[in-house]
Amino acid sequence: MSDTSKPGTYASPPCMAGEVDPAYFDPLVTDPAQARDVARWRKAERQRLRGLRDALSVTARQEVGRSLADHLRTVVQERFNGARGKVLSCYWPIKGEPDLRDLMAEWHSSGVRIALPIVEVKAAPLVFRRWTPETKMVRGDWNIPVPPPEAEQVTPEITLAPMIGWTTGCYRLGYGGGYFDRTLAALDPRPVSIGIALSSAQIETIYPQPHDIPLDMVVTDTGLGAERNKR
Repeated sequence: MSDTSKPGTYASPPCMAGEVDPAYFDPLVTDPAQARDVARWRKAERQRLRGLRDALSVTARQEVGRSLADHLRTVVQERFNGARGKVLSCYWPIKGEPDLRDLMAEWHSSGVRIALPIVEVKAAPLVFRRWTPETKMVRGDWNIPVPPPEAEQVTPEITLAPMIGWTTGCYRLGYGGGYFDRTLAALDPRPVSIGIALSSAQIETIYPQPHDIPLDMVVTDTGLGAERNKR
């Protein structure tokens, strides 16, 4: 996604990142200097956490993916009756993200309607299109494989969000483009949002800004890492 250091991107405003208490959040702060401080801090933290993820061996990455899929399967089964008959938005893994494609196929075979998010308009909410194991994927934004334009457009009831970093308050450190926050703000009713992350990527804070929307829960390779609202 977009780098927060570029002008015009939707990502990180206000807060003296190195100087305030991590628990402090003033939703009315709009100081441009603070916005730049947070943007720089988030960019550096993304680079640090991505470096740790990239350093995992192929074997370790596969084990993390399997463990995460097992925990996610359990959460979806226990909380949402396996999501059968529901639209569940997943993601196509990039940049070392946990690979859940086998679980996507498993869910599809059990009656879950799987969707994938697509950037069809820059700086706008994501569009979700239906995916099946037989879908002939095409190259989308950032060269990520996505369903073709003729695939059915759907609205997710549950959505997964890969995270570079996460907090116990269910805040997400993503790639900085703001697409997921923008999408959650636009969807009505809002879907259940589940962050997908490595347990080792937990951080104390992202210095939340007015546009940052906390997720409902975070699932990691060691289990349910955080939950904001009991459903």
